[in-house]
Amino acid sequence: MFVFTGLTNDGRLIPFLFLFFLIVYIMTVIGNTGMIAIVKKTAKLNTPMYFFLSYLSLVDLIYSTVITPKMLSDLISSRRVISFNGCAIQFFFFAALAGTEIYILADMSYDRYVAICHPLHYASIMTNCKCFCLVFLAFFIGFIESYIQVNCVFRLQFCRSNLIDHFYCDVPPLLKLSCSDTLYCDLVTVYSVATCTIGSLSPILISYMFIFSTIIRMKSAEGKQKAFSTCSAHLICTSLFYISVFFTYLRPSSGYFDVQEQFEKQDRVASVFYSVITPMLNPLIYSLRNQDVKTVLFRALSSLRNARIRLFNRN
Repeated sequence: MFVFTGLTNDGRLIPFLFLFFLIVYIMTVIGNTGMIAIVKKTAKLNTPMYFFLSYLSLVDLIYSTVITPKMLSDLISSRRVISFNGCAIQFFFFAALAGTEIYILADMSYDRYVAICHPLHYASIMTNCKCFCLVFLAFFIGFIESYIQVNCVFRLQFCRSNLIDHFYCDVPPLLKLSCSDTLYCDLVTVYSVATCTIGSLSPILISYMFIFSTIIRMKSAEGKQKAFSTCSAHLICTSLFYISVFFTYLRPSSGYFDVQEQFEKQDRVASVFYSVITPMLNPLIYSLRNQDVKTVLFRALSSLRNARIRLFNRN
């Protein structure tokens, strides 16, 4: 068994944190499930952009479920324990889905590049087969990289304290507990994080270089505004995810480069943000920033209101 230190031991904060994160998780489930249903049920949204968005919502939904329910139960439990195999499974899906998410965000940036820079050839470039292959590749790379990390970390000997200084199973606090030589795992983890970051961030940056270059050359102010509006939601979601991940894992004072240092409070806050808060924000951001999604939502709410009025009049 491993034991988590959890988010806090302050009994005064626990009721507030439990209620807050419960609301966040419920909104995450409703928001992402609703986004998937809207995309699947609305013919107007059967486009590559919304195809990727539906898979992003699916990943966010599962990704949040891997972490949040256990965190909630630990907040109100006196025993914050997890089995060795349970820890391995939690980290495997957490790392796999986190990797998958950033590659799907890279797919979405490529889709926006084609839509803005090659609008006349958009339908011929972004075919159904190509979109499916890009999503499959994102899942494949994410799960392969996660398997490599799990296979490395959970082969180590753990003979020190079983207290994980975190609220879920992650590599840095686990390596602190190992009495084995962790150099190989450090190198594997750094390589995985670097590969994942470079492999996903590079196409995003390159795509937006071409996108901004094309937007600047547009003569129509309306065309510029429309182009920016189609990219703004993706830019916000990508920035939120990368900033929080970078703050946790890639800054010099903590993360994979010095696993012996204690996880600082700000690292834990950043972990909460990208593992719990971001999956809730993504569908909300796309709902508020995307006119097509807002139109469908307003129509659905209007239909629901009319149905309730008709039911009330019958009674």
